[in-house]
Amino acid sequence: MDTLYNRLDYEQLEQAANMLKAIAHPIRMSIVDLLKDDRQLTVTEIFEELDIEQAVASHHLRILKDRGVLNSKREGKNTYYFLKHNRVSQIIHCIEKCSC
Repeated sequence: MDTLYNRLDYEQLEQAANMLKAIAHPIRMSIVDLLKDDRQLTVTEIFEELDIEQAVASHHLRILKDRGVLNSKREGKNTYYFLKHNRVSQIIHCIEKCSC
């Protein structure tokens, strides 16, 4: 039987597990959903869109970035956040399908 464990090395599996753990929070799922389709948003745009405090948004963005889910780039005074791998948004799509 060809299992995921046989197809990927331990490091790849550990990285995938860490990314899934990072996404496994309602606010972080919402952030990933906002950033799908190659969107790039600032922390201000994210916290306003989600109607949460700026500190809360920054906290969750840091977790997602540290775990390899997001990247960021600085342009002038703004830092734009975006998905490191657009396929991550498919996880949110799957969750939406499963929760009906």
